[in-house]
Order: sequence, then structure tokens, then C-alpha cells
Amino acid sequence: MLVKVEVGAFSADWQWSKRSCPCGQRFCSTEFADSVEISPRILHGYAPMLTESDIQKYREEGQIVLPFCLPEEMVSCIERRSDELLQGHPELSADYVPGLVEIDEQWLAVGCIPGILDAVEKLIGPDIINWGSGLFGKPANDGIETPWHQDGEYWPIRPLATCTAWIAIDDATPENGCLRVVPGSHMDQELLPHITPEGDYTLYRRLEDEAAAEENARDVVLERGQVSIHDVFMVHGSRPNASSKSRRGIAFRFMPTTSHFDYDLNDKLVRDLGVPDLGHRKLFLLSGTDRCGKNRTVELPEDLERFWDIGSASIAAE
Repeated sequence: MLVKVEVGAFSADWQWSKRSCPCGQRFCSTEFADSVEISPRILHGYAPMLTESDIQKYREEGQIVLPFCLPEEMVSCIERRSDELLQGHPELSADYVPGLVEIDEQWLAVGCIPGILDAVEKLIGPDIINWGSGLFGKPANDGIETPWHQDGEYWPIRPLATCTAWIAIDDATPENGCLRVVPGSHMDQELLPHITPEGDYTLYRRLEDEAAAEENARDVVLERGQVSIHDVFMVHGSRPNASSKSRRGIAFRFMPTTSHFDYDLNDKLVRDLGVPDLGHRKLFLLSGTDRCGKNRTVELPEDLERFWDIGSASIAAE
């Protein structure tokens, strides 16, 4: 069941999250919701919670689409910030921009959206660190391929217990290169053989046996504002975009604090595999405590609410 974010569109059968937003609550306030004439429920943390059936599906398949869409006003803010980022940094690739939060800490506001954090808590536990973020642009007509891979191949997280939340800025379809997954490929919690590909790809490693992935693949079709979450061991990728429509999305990486960012392993992966150096990534404790005591967490920025100002200003001007 997909819950659209409009007044009166919420099912009475849902249990609602009441998580407060660590981003400063401006966009998540009832007052701001009233000012833009949309339901305050999801903005104030009242997103539908995952059911036990949803959680079981994630455990079995390794991926799930959350049962709600983010408000259009919120997605418009993310879209405008993405456009501003690429326009202001012409050196960045329109296909993939890693480390959004390292470029501008205000991007963390997206990772702090209460409905998303609530779902992440259901899947990996209440003690949550955000350690990565990125913009996948896949522009119209020439968006490049993301090869079949497992994220854990090049992530210095140990134990490997982490997930990615992928937020659709555009409708994602087979025609414009939507995410493709191999359901159940995470079950053994093992990394499959990877190689360094030749050619133009968004990533530096790909699965050695791509034929098996193609044979069992499933498209993850998303509407603008929907959110997909997948496991670190999930085999996934996406085709090139030869359509006339872009397929933009924002990814945030979360890990339970029983895991830690291993800087020595990061250096080894860079040296042995030639993957990008992730040692500069900032670790934000979004919920709970650092249970392993090994993570070099940093303070949450105090002015994250300013991320949403572009949306409120444009809405007020209309």
C-alpha cells in the first residue's frame, strides 16, 4: 500500500512514527506544514511505520520500497538543491556525486527525514550512524551504467551491517535506468568475486559473474518521492539511460553503531583495489549511542533547517 501525502489520504490502519527530526524541526514543524498547505503528518514524523510483513520481506529479499511518498514540496527542495550543486560545481559529474554531506553539511537534513530514519531503525536497530551520501544523476540520453555489484566490496565498514536509502527525485523506470536488484542475493551475507571493469561506469568494481545477476534481476520502479532501502550484500546495478527523461536520486548510507568505520581497511581497499578513498567521510550519530565505541563521530550541524529554505521561499513566492 502506497500512502500519498495529502490531507485525508492516510489509512487509519497504519501505526504512525512519532520520531522527532534531528535537523532542527523547521521543515518538520506543524507551523511550516500549515504555511505550505500540506499535511503535517509526515513532516512532523507521522510517517507510516513498516509492518512485520514489510520487515520480513526485507530480510528475505534484501530490498524494500517504503509505503509512502515524500511530500512534493520536500522533493522539490531536494531537486532544486541538486540543480544548484551541479550548476555551482561544474567539475562534478552529472552521473554521480559522492560525499554530498562533505561538500555541504546541510545535505544531512535529507538523511534526517523522520519517516526514513524510522524505517532504517526497524531494519538495522535504534543506534544509527550516517556515514555516506551521494547524488545519482543519470541524465537523459547519456546517463551511464552502474555495473552489477555489492556495496560491501569497497566499503570499509566492519562488521558489514549497513543499508542504503535511495530517494527518487524523478520517476525511475526501466526506460530511464531504474535500480535493478537480485532478490535474495544478500542471504549468505558473503561478498561475491568482483573485478575492475573497463569502460565508462559510475563505479570502480563490478561483479565477475554478471550473467547470473541478469538472469535473476528485478526492476525497482519508483515514483518521484518514493524511497527504496537495500542491504549492503544485495547485488544491484542499473542500465544506461537512453531515454529523454533523467533519473535522479539521492542515496544515504546508514550503519548500526555495533559496526565501525575501519580506516586501516579503507587504506587497504584504496591501495589494493584502486577504489576512491573514503577516509574523509564524516560519521554522524543520528540516533542512540556508539555501542562499539570505535567510531569517530562528529557533531550534528546546528543549522540543518536552512537546507529547506529554498523550498519555503519559492513556495511563498508562487
